[in-house]
Amino acid sequence: MLFDSHAHYNDERFKDDLDEVLSAMPENNVGLILNSCSELSEVPDILKICEKYPFVYASAGVHPHEVENLTEPDMDTLIQYAANPKIKAIGEIGLDYYYDFSPRDVQKKWFARQVEVAKELKMPIIIHDRDAHKDCMDILRDADIRDIGGVFHCYAGSVEMAKEILDWGMYIAFGGSLTFKKSVRPVEVAKYVPLDMIVIETDCPYLTPEPHRGKRNSSLYIHYVAEKLAEIKGVSVEEIENATFENAKKCFNITD
Repeated sequence: MLFDSHAHYNDERFKDDLDEVLSAMPENNVGLILNSCSELSEVPDILKICEKYPFVYASAGVHPHEVENLTEPDMDTLIQYAANPKIKAIGEIGLDYYYDFSPRDVQKKWFARQVEVAKELKMPIIIHDRDAHKDCMDILRDADIRDIGGVFHCYAGSVEMAKEILDWGMYIAFGGSLTFKKSVRPVEVAKYVPLDMIVIETDCPYLTPEPHRGKRNSSLYIHYVAEKLAEIKGVSVEEIENATFENAKKCFNITD
């Protein structure tokens, strides 16, 4: 079975056929999905999806694009949402210096604050890091997140950076970009990272893998990521499926 460790089924692009897409998962070897959150206003809709589909879990947190108007009472709301048993992580949180939709100092402030919340709650974190490696690593280093762990979503860093992340006990996530023809660095990192520290994801509806690049993504395409990873690692697809399924369950403390 496959575990899609990062998806966004509350996205507008699924509004017309969400039930059709999710109902097809069990027969297509997709056993579990983690629906990631970008802003707190999404959480009620995400939880409705989780209630309807028992194999869907969720995270709660505020993406760096959305942090500009955050306040401390929002952190109280985050803590309340995180008490729901379907919420398994704080995220996706982090830094995005590619778009800079929120000022960088504000991004750093609320990233660090949400990591604090995760530590208080003893919950893993889902990291968004785009063109912000140094500041992202500095914040995590200062916070000492070894006791909570988590995952670097859509990992785009170097092998050297991955070494420190693995030392913290965090998982590295690979998605559709691993299948792209010009993806050199992700392949290098995938070769290096031990299989017991890898999870796979779609980030759907984004980052659709080859050969469907350009179309809307869904967890129905995650097998392409598993197949590419099997090719890189020189092991069977079944071994990749089993390992990444169990890794994601462990990462998010899912015991069902």
